[in-house]
Amino acid sequence: MHRKAQYQRIAGMSLPGGLSPSSPERSVSRDSMEDYWSEVKNIQEDRQERHEELVERASSDEAELEEAWLQEAGLSTLVTGPQGDGPAEALLSTLTRSQAAMVKKRLDNYTQTLRKRNRQPMRHVRDVFSMPDASSELTPPISPNGQIAPKLPQWNPPKVPPACAIFTPSDSNGSSASEPIALSFDVPYSEGARAHRKGRECQDCRRIRRDDRDLSCFQMVKPRQGVTRVSDLSSEDIRKIGYISLIELTTFYDILGIEMKRNRVVRSKARDSGIFGVPLATLLENDQKRYPGSRVPLVFRKLLSKLEQTGLQTEGILRVPGSASRVKHLRQELELKFYEDRFDWEEVRQNDAAGLLKMFIRELPYPLLTQQHLPAFTAAQSISSPKHQIQALHLLIMLLPEANRDTLKALLEFLRKVVAYEEKNRMSLWNVSMIVAPNLFTFRGKNAKHEEMQGAITAAQLVRLLITHQDLLWTVPCFLIAQVRKMNEAALGKKTPTSEKSKLRLLRRWNMEKDRDRSEVTDLRDGVIRVHAPLHAKVSMAIQLNSEMKARDIMARFDVENGRGGRSASRRQRQFLFEVGGNIGERCLDPDALLLDVYRANPHCEWVLKSR
Repeated sequence: MHRKAQYQRIAGMSLPGGLSPSSPERSVSRDSMEDYWSEVKNIQEDRQERHEELVERASSDEAELEEAWLQEAGLSTLVTGPQGDGPAEALLSTLTRSQAAMVKKRLDNYTQTLRKRNRQPMRHVRDVFSMPDASSELTPPISPNGQIAPKLPQWNPPKVPPACAIFTPSDSNGSSASEPIALSFDVPYSEGARAHRKGRECQDCRRIRRDDRDLSCFQMVKPRQGVTRVSDLSSEDIRKIGYISLIELTTFYDILGIEMKRNRVVRSKARDSGIFGVPLATLLENDQKRYPGSRVPLVFRKLLSKLEQTGLQTEGILRVPGSASRVKHLRQELELKFYEDRFDWEEVRQNDAAGLLKMFIRELPYPLLTQQHLPAFTAAQSISSPKHQIQALHLLIMLLPEANRDTLKALLEFLRKVVAYEEKNRMSLWNVSMIVAPNLFTFRGKNAKHEEMQGAITAAQLVRLLITHQDLLWTVPCFLIAQVRKMNEAALGKKTPTSEKSKLRLLRRWNMEKDRDRSEVTDLRDGVIRVHAPLHAKVSMAIQLNSEMKARDIMARFDVENGRGGRSASRRQRQFLFEVGGNIGERCLDPDALLLDVYRANPHCEWVLKSR
């Protein structure tokens, strides 16, 4: 059956999330839908030509799914390790009541499933949660300043102070809603949506219908400790952010009444060398041997660069396919010559590069959005509130593996540039979203065609949101940072020496730190910090803090000092202020961060001025 006829056939079917006939998805242009099905057809023909067999999702029993969830949430020791194991206990100590109740629910479900098979779990849920009523007696929530709040029967999240500055992420599409929706990062999203649990509709749960030129606009309440991007944190802390994000997303979906489905990750046999069909982690491992610090596969970067140089103004870029035979030949050449620096990029036309880019994405053995979280991404479209919908996507981005998140960001930055040249290339936000969606949302198994047809508009709408709100989505909510701080503090408190030598070494270090802290406390009582700048002429400076001082003030002061050292600011690489150690691994501070607030959240950190 022709794709156009297939679309007409499903037009009368119920769309995802119970969309009403007047919703914008119903008014999607016929041309946009034809773009989508044309792209799907190209993908299917490419698979048939290469005799590709998609691995069907294997059915997984409940115990395996729960164990996988606990493992990804950093809680695997709850089912495998002894009671009191450090990392899991430290994480549990940071959770809000709602989050802890969700962990208890998942662990209890895992335990009961094992019992049905006459198997005993390594640890019973009672060993982890000794309190009788998880919904009211579990770990207290985290307050916005990063401290554990006192135990109360019910936690009422604080209201956003009206005097806070407003930060509006850039919207390259130039579209905005007449009434911006405020987003605060101080309180976990699940706590903000608790009105659902009480059986009433919260203020944000109203369906806002907008056309293609009137996307919801979000205004972020700028945190006093500054905006934190994903790239501002250490890899270790980002890993912990992922743990908490999964727990928070599961709690959030549960409160909204959305089933948190997960696909089982089927370990298919993947290539360990080459370019196409190689896992992202393997590609980056191979790339980093040549170029240490690479965060996005080199070939992916090169394809994006080629398109940015020659294709942004090309009419129909991404939509108009290159020659199938030429793309096939170029793919073979890339495999043979790319890592030997013998590949001739002059041979690659704009549409060929677009075809190779999409081929790279869809041939990843594990999807860019990850196999296990594709259902959660799709489920986000069924959320009626625009605010809750963007919060769900926000958490999903936070829990993606680092390689997937960085590669997705590089792709979205390029797509935003394509949309910016719409007048030249005739590719609107909807056009781009419709073309990219079937490459990102690859459904596998015997029901793949049906799922693709049902999910066409849903997938495109998600891509549309990712492109438009990417700056906001790659900002780390400060409630997650606060939980990581508490997790680090709890983990440090549980570290114990394992031998006499370790005890003596630790005792000496404690004494040294105590002496250092004693001298620093005198300074800190006066509101003084010491900033280290190893690359400046003046390598250290004591600075008096006040309530208005920002990170940019410290940077400017060192610039003045360094200018006197003889090296001009124009020749010097830009440097930023970092908080290092204490209850955080490392965080690059937003120039607008209020330092007194940062100090209060992390009084034992070091302050270092250095390059990113």
